[in-house]
Amino acid sequence: MSGRVDPVSSSSRPITEAVGERANVTALPNLLSLFRIAIVPIVVLILMWTGPVPRAVAAGLFIVASITDYLDGWLARRRKSTTVLGQFLDPLADKLLVAAVLIMLVGAPLQPGVPAWMAVVIVLREFAVTGLRGIASQSGLVVPAQELGKYKMIFQTFALTGLLVHYRYTIPGTTFVVDFHAAGMRFLWIALVVAVWSAVDYYVRVFRQLRLM
Repeated sequence: MSGRVDPVSSSSRPITEAVGERANVTALPNLLSLFRIAIVPIVVLILMWTGPVPRAVAAGLFIVASITDYLDGWLARRRKSTTVLGQFLDPLADKLLVAAVLIMLVGAPLQPGVPAWMAVVIVLREFAVTGLRGIASQSGLVVPAQELGKYKMIFQTFALTGLLVHYRYTIPGTTFVVDFHAAGMRFLWIALVVAVWSAVDYYVRVFRQLRLM
């Protein structure tokens, strides 16, 4: 038997097998990822309207999606049911949701708004890291995620939730007013800094490993 491996079949076979196996596709972590992807067009549609109610509903759906993001990873580790399909769906769902929400926030006719350049930097960061992860994978290199990536996701979740709610609300029984947009922007600045920092850290670690191979 020849030791040569066809590059096309070797790269496509695991995904094909994962999709073809019903147990993998219907595993709960994968279903949660698919649920997050299904939420994306619903959130986009809701954000086509302005007003406190649509924004609150969109924020609620975003929070639900963020909770399922945590749950699918936790379940996959607990049940040891990590699949190739799941490794593809989980980051895809995260990136689609974050990118869609950021684009809709930038385009929303509300003032104050979200600076377009911040959305561009965050979205491009996700594309850049995903591309580098693909290159590393093709080289047989697995670079584990660092705490920075988790912190980025946490700050990003708080930021987008606040920006989705947008409006100012008075806490019942008090005179204290919560400005959700202002709070969201503060978290977005932190998320932006951590996102760039984690991307630089990931690139340095990957290229350092590639040079040693």
